[in-house]
This record gives sequence, structure tokens and C-alpha cells, in this order.
Amino acid sequence: MAVIVEADGVTHVSAEDETGRFGILDRHADFITALAISVVTWRGSDGGESHIAVRGGMLEVRNGNLISIATRDAVPGDDLRQLESDVLEGFRQRVEAERISRTESQRLYLAAIRQICRFVRAERTPGYPDTSASQSNDGFSA
Repeated sequence: MAVIVEADGVTHVSAEDETGRFGILDRHADFITALAISVVTWRGSDGGESHIAVRGGMLEVRNGNLISIATRDAVPGDDLRQLESDVLEGFRQRVEAERISRTESQRLYLAAIRQICRFVRAERTPGYPDTSASQSNDGFSA
């Protein structure tokens, strides 16, 4: 994770955490929150708005008008609609693909542990019934 935004003189921040969308005005008390997959928007004292799509991360407000955003994945942009639709959808798809990958990895890990347990049990128990007709000499199914 890296700090990708550090802006001073911020008069307004709009962001989203697990509780939902929120806004922070200048002179706010120091504040920190974990961001959801969302677009963070802030307005500087010059009136200019900035937007950045984040795939989670942390938002910190210090000294009433200094913000810092740390995240692993972010896309800055001027087109708020494009960030909210295309970029956030891409982030969500990647999160879902990672979840599926972790689930499949865990499933393979557990299957290997079950095979090792069957092998150990078969070695310790003489006459242990062979539950698989296609089991090789090493205890793993073919």
C-alpha cells in the first residue's frame, strides 16, 4: 500500500467506507477510515475538484484540511461517470476473481491434506479398507 494522494487546503471530501457514502468539510477533527471500492472526490481551496477511483484503502484527514489516501490500486480521472462505472466495475471484477481464486486454492489445499491423511491412516492401520479402486502405491488417487 502506498500514499497516492496527499492534498492540503481541502475544503470538502466525499468518500465511501463500509457504512456508506459520507462527506467531510474543512476544519473537521482528525479522522481516519478504511475506504470501500469507490470514487473519492475532494475540492481544494481554489474550487477545483479532483477524483480518484480506489480499490479500498485508507483515508486520513489531518489538521482540518489535509487529506491522505493510501491504497494498493487507484485510477485518477476527470470524468466522474467513467470512474464510477467502468473503473469501479473493473475493481469489483478483480476482487471477485481473487475471491474465486482463493476459494479454489483452499479447496486444492484441503484435498491434498485429505489425501495425506488417508495415506497415513492406511500405513498405520493394517487391513485398512481401500476406499479407492484406482489408488496408487503412494496413497494418492490416480
